[in-house]
Amino acid sequence: MHRQFEEELEQLKQTILAMAGLVERSLADAAAALVKQDVELAEAVIDRDDEVDRLEIEIDRLATEFIARHQPTAADLRFVIVAIKLGPELERIADDAVNVAHRVRHLAKLPLLKPLIDLPRMLALAHAMVSDAITAYVNRDPVAAREIIRRDDEVDTLYWQVFRELLTYMMEDPSSISRAIDLILVARFIERIADQATNIAEEVVYLVEAVPIRHQHDEPKKPPVED
Repeated sequence: MHRQFEEELEQLKQTILAMAGLVERSLADAAAALVKQDVELAEAVIDRDDEVDRLEIEIDRLATEFIARHQPTAADLRFVIVAIKLGPELERIADDAVNVAHRVRHLAKLPLLKPLIDLPRMLALAHAMVSDAITAYVNRDPVAAREIIRRDDEVDTLYWQVFRELLTYMMEDPSSISRAIDLILVARFIERIADQATNIAEEVVYLVEAVPIRHQHDEPKKPPVED
């Protein structure tokens, strides 16, 4: 029974890693599609979403059956509970990568409003947060997880910087509104990806320390005050 217990835990972990790998690939492809305005690559991100959804359902099935079969306790129970929570977080990250891809399809039809500098930087930061959060989960590393949570502020700062800049474009040139809104939406999707990476990191802290920290540091997000 102990061998079956360990094998099923490992199967659950490997399924999470498989899903995370697909999600990271979608983030990388969405970033490349955005920079290159590559509609074909954007379509690949959209098409991959069905497989991500399938793996989310599989994680939920494996975790639920594991609990019913083995009735785990303490750290093992937390590991499975966190696995159940990670599936939807990863699925939402993939959905936001798809949302970016949909905006690329629209943006590619028109000249870019401005050179893309901050948006790719934001997406690289968010992608790194996702990757590091999964590594922290596998390694059960709450120190790394807490560092990921702190990094979310950098993405938020960039988001408001992009928002203010694009708002200025729209006020000065009404013909830019449609393209500016597309870029603001992209920034919002990226900001949400960073939030979801933060959620994963919070679950890692719970997994290891058995202390829920979600919402403990939450404050309403506001644009930084100008000097």
